[in-house]
Amino acid sequence: MTGESVLSRVVRILEAFDPENPALRLSVVARRSDLHIATASRLVNEMVGLGLLARDPDRRIRIGVRLWELASRTSPTLGLREAAMPFLEDLHDVVGHHTQLAVLGGREALFVERLSAPGGIVNITRIAGRLPLHASSGGLVLLAHADPDLQEEILAGALTRYTPQTPHSAQQVRVLLAEIRRTGYVFCPGYIDPAAAGIAAPIRDGTGQVVAALGAVLPNDAHARAQISAVRAAARGVSRALGQAL
Repeated sequence: MTGESVLSRVVRILEAFDPENPALRLSVVARRSDLHIATASRLVNEMVGLGLLARDPDRRIRIGVRLWELASRTSPTLGLREAAMPFLEDLHDVVGHHTQLAVLGGREALFVERLSAPGGIVNITRIAGRLPLHASSGGLVLLAHADPDLQEEILAGALTRYTPQTPHSAQQVRVLLAEIRRTGYVFCPGYIDPAAAGIAAPIRDGTGQVVAALGAVLPNDAHARAQISAVRAAARGVSRALGQAL
């Protein structure tokens, strides 16, 4: 691409990797990043030399430890995760399945922490994974407190339907957002998978601004709603911890 910066090409190379494809052949990296094989080879070699990428014995390429180190050292979510972890752990002991922490990542919910149990109910979220704001419990909490322009942008677009229970119309989502702002939590039975229910509540910083959503994913059964109070209490605990840290 004429006039494109080297940095833009490096970012495209990094974006070629995802949780389903953590290690790739050079030819695949070139194809996924839309670069000529010679350009991709040169940039990959430089990035391997800097530790941003690593090369396996079979010549496949993956994200390097050095990149993780640099990102973690200055991560904007570091303080949030440190404040949230004790409460995520306590909540995890209560629900026995999954607890997680989400922040707004553009037009999606970005999951920055997750604790799971062996044999826990199905949960498609991953650390550094994303889900649509309208469909996930954490996403709905974030959307309910997001800028009105972002809300309207999401509601005007296509709303992916994962199950028959997923909110799929603008009116359905508007009702949910108003309810979240009124009650301080959301309960999402079967929105992503029929077997799972999501619960989430907002985390606020010392100024009262919603900066994240704390959630739990557990079996979608008659006992799921009983954990709403525990999720809300954990979110309030993180909010207090963040307020004291300011």
